[in-house]
Amino acid sequence: MIQLRPGPLALTLAALIAVFLLMPLISVIPVSFTPNRYLSVPEGEWSLRHYRALIENPAWAQGFWLSIRVGVVASALATALATAFALGIWMIQPRFAGLLMGLALLPMVAPPVVSALTLYFFLITLSKVNSFVAYDTWAGVALAHSVMIAPFAVVLVSVALSQLDRRIDLAARSMGAGVATRVFRVILPNIRFTLVTALFLTFVLSWDEIGVTLFITSVNAVTLPRLMWMGLRDNIDPAIAAISVVLITIVVTVILAKTFWQMRRKGRGD
Repeated sequence: MIQLRPGPLALTLAALIAVFLLMPLISVIPVSFTPNRYLSVPEGEWSLRHYRALIENPAWAQGFWLSIRVGVVASALATALATAFALGIWMIQPRFAGLLMGLALLPMVAPPVVSALTLYFFLITLSKVNSFVAYDTWAGVALAHSVMIAPFAVVLVSVALSQLDRRIDLAARSMGAGVATRVFRVILPNIRFTLVTALFLTFVLSWDEIGVTLFITSVNAVTLPRLMWMGLRDNIDPAIAAISVVLITIVVTVILAKTFWQMRRKGRGD
């Protein structure tokens, strides 16, 4: 089989396009080393003061770990609910499946302000009966995030189930397997990679969520994106550039580690 490899011109154009797309991210790096108290490119002197501020100011660490906690809980809840919904549609095949799917995907297409206001009033109402899942609590933020990110998991799981051969479910059913056995031992193992992808995607979406978070939090549940937004709104703090560089480094490290792992796995397979 003939393998076509890109020529030098194609590689050069691809490299230039990649650099152009990465320039907004790369430009943040020198700004994070500025010795000034405002956003600026350092002229001659470079400083680590803003990286030290990330360590010395406990608010950054608290926001980071709060975002991790909210993201893990929200992604797990959203993926579980989306999987249950998609499985119900796939197994039962109700008459109004299209309508139900449209309702499930409504948070994805509704204006963010409308969703934020709805969740705000919902959590305010919950605050009257409990203090855990309520307005300005991490559990309330996780619940709101799960509502916003669940449609993306619904799409992923529904697509995976649409490509699954129904005959394996019918075979398990004909052999006397119950619903729980068919779901947990037949269907879910065949879409496990999709479930992992849904967990990762929803976690990233929850981590990046800021629109709804601004409406449902005040002073207690301050996630990292909200803290960064406060730094830009109230005082343009160069520490925001420093935390951006840290997050970029983490993402690049994860991508490179995954790439090297896949290359190593492929090399062993060959």
